[in-house]
Amino acid sequence: MPACVSEALVLRTYPLKEADLIVSFLTRDQGKLRGVAKRARRPKSPFGSGLERLSQVRMFYFQRETRELVGLDSCELIASQFTLASDYPAGVALDYMAEVAEQLLPPAEPSELFFRFLLAVLDYLRARQGEGVWPAVAYYTLWAVRLSGFLPELRVNTESRAIAEEMMRTPIAQLSAREWSRATAADLRRFLVRAIEEHIERRLVTVPVLETI
Repeated sequence: MPACVSEALVLRTYPLKEADLIVSFLTRDQGKLRGVAKRARRPKSPFGSGLERLSQVRMFYFQRETRELVGLDSCELIASQFTLASDYPAGVALDYMAEVAEQLLPPAEPSELFFRFLLAVLDYLRARQGEGVWPAVAYYTLWAVRLSGFLPELRVNTESRAIAEEMMRTPIAQLSAREWSRATAADLRRFLVRAIEEHIERRLVTVPVLETI
């Protein structure tokens, strides 16, 4: 039962028994893993606030070849998304980003590129203090589909197609100069979300909330 340490982003947690949590997290070197965090819901938990949605942490865990779930020992918080979560549109965007990663990424397949991409989008949102949510959501959706290997033909309106083509060439930090309309971002996002949902077992639960913002 070797001890492992990985830089990770927490995707989702599920309650288990009275005080434990099942944690889904994306590591830089091992891909997406799921593990059991014992006593994580107790006041003096060894995890502290490190298991909040999309927290960047250094995760300490034990892995057995015969078990699907790893055993989580503790974590060290590197960066929190607390300031973003206090803004409603940015908070919904975080939920959406975490859900897309959870649904698209296969278990235990390393994808450092996706890990670094997700970090870059989070850095962009923090730097803009929650502003520019629509460009970030559309950019994330496009590259999540592209990095997962099933980007379809872009059958969207002319303006949205032009934006998508620009996003495939331009780092997210340079997109703020372009004039984004909510309608154009929504048109592109809806198309890409449909592409995502064709490859997962259920519909993304945060999409209706995004549409109402």
